Amino acid sequence: MIGIVSYGGYLPLNRINRDIIFKSMGWLHQATYMKGEKCVANFDEDSVTMAVASAMNCLEGYDRDYVDGLYFATTTSPFKERRCANIIGTALDLKSQIRTADFTDSTSAGTSALIAAIDSIGAGSANNLLLCASDVRVGKPGSSQELSFSDGAASLLLGDDGVIASWEGYYCVSYDFPDHWRTENDRTDRAWEDRFGREQGYRKFIPEAISGLLSKYNLQQKDISKVAFPGIYPRDHIAIYKRLGFEPDQVQDHLMTVMGNIGTSYPLMILISALEDSSPGDKIIVAGFGNGSDALLFQVTEEIEKIKGQKRGVKRYLESKRDLNNYEKYLAFRNFISPEGGIRAEAIPYTALSLTWRDRREILGLCGTRCKKCGTPQYPAQKVCVNPDCGAIDEMEYYRFSDKKGTIFSFTGDLLAFTPNPPGIYAVIDFDGGGRFWFDVTDCDLESMKIGMPVEVSFRRRYVDERGGIVGYFWKAVPV
Repeated sequence: MIGIVSYGGYLPLNRINRDIIFKSMGWLHQATYMKGEKCVANFDEDSVTMAVASAMNCLEGYDRDYVDGLYFATTTSPFKERRCANIIGTALDLKSQIRTADFTDSTSAGTSALIAAIDSIGAGSANNLLLCASDVRVGKPGSSQELSFSDGAASLLLGDDGVIASWEGYYCVSYDFPDHWRTENDRTDRAWEDRFGREQGYRKFIPEAISGLLSKYNLQQKDISKVAFPGIYPRDHIAIYKRLGFEPDQVQDHLMTVMGNIGTSYPLMILISALEDSSPGDKIIVAGFGNGSDALLFQVTEEIEKIKGQKRGVKRYLESKRDLNNYEKYLAFRNFISPEGGIRAEAIPYTALSLTWRDRREILGLCGTRCKKCGTPQYPAQKVCVNPDCGAIDEMEYYRFSDKKGTIFSFTGDLLAFTPNPPGIYAVIDFDGGGRFWFDVTDCDLESMKIGMPVEVSFRRRYVDERGGIVGYFWKAVPV
């Protein structure tokens, strides 16, 4: 039996109500109004960092040496030429003898990568694969895409052991449909008339794929417990499932009003949402949208009971949020405006890529060492044990800190160093089980900081060197 073994989601802490955007830019295109709120990636997040966050949630409780491969799906890669799946794999401290691939150029890349992963396992090329889908999509100010596009990530561990939802089949329709596109030099999405994408694409491709799936496997609507597909156009979402013959209680909430359109990860996230509410025996159809549609069929197994409520999927992130009430700050996070940062903001040190390569496991993977003799963990990696009662030399083994929680030993706020979201906060963290190091603190206000506050670490952008085209990734502390 092949299927989903585990899942993990991630939504940024920041939310912005669409009314705030509309009050600032709605005068330009008044017909673009949309209800609800959407997720906003912090200034130090991108599609890679969010993929790592969702994968950390997915792999919690699993031996990472068990992972045979990693696929990454995105339309918003931070690089034109550099395999991001390898960055994610290094950050997760996966073994290097794995297959990796990036899937891109369409919002259907998430479901395409899922099908490819399942096919690889079915062919015997791998025992399991980790699939990460993540996007930070940017719409032009005043456009309907600015209201719709959102940020988030979803990860699935796929394999043939401990399957919580078995793979039952798929049906695909593919078209060169030019409703959205982005060229080499475009930062924001380009779109033909919205009505064209809605009426000629969304309304037709998803029903075609789902109907094809039902026909292919001789299924009736009553056989399906949940059907899940993106609610890019909420009114049409209702019309589609009614036309397909599904009842409202068979339709998974599209989350458009509380989450937004998170691109390649959108169908996977609503699949995770369906799994969170599922019972053994449930049949779930999930369909994506982008240059056609992929419809996939899963059946929930008894194994779902073992991880239900244990994983950070969708619910926990929807409940944990911070309102972003300033449209100008939203623009700054999106780099549409460049606030004055002073001379300190311009002094970005040159990155020695040869050093980051040699110390990749220490920098990206946050791996220190642990003394084999006394068991003392330490970061950065050391050759001499820091325990004064030990002092062993060259008796170290690698020790991963990224999956450890800790508490704040001391902290400070800095109003001099530039950050898009001042003040800068730094803290010394004592890790559970031993080890101490200082980190930037993110997704937190200085007023809420306390000595002894529980924290965990999150993979983030430490800096961006636009002159050299380098993104410096490291780990930051975030409140639990």
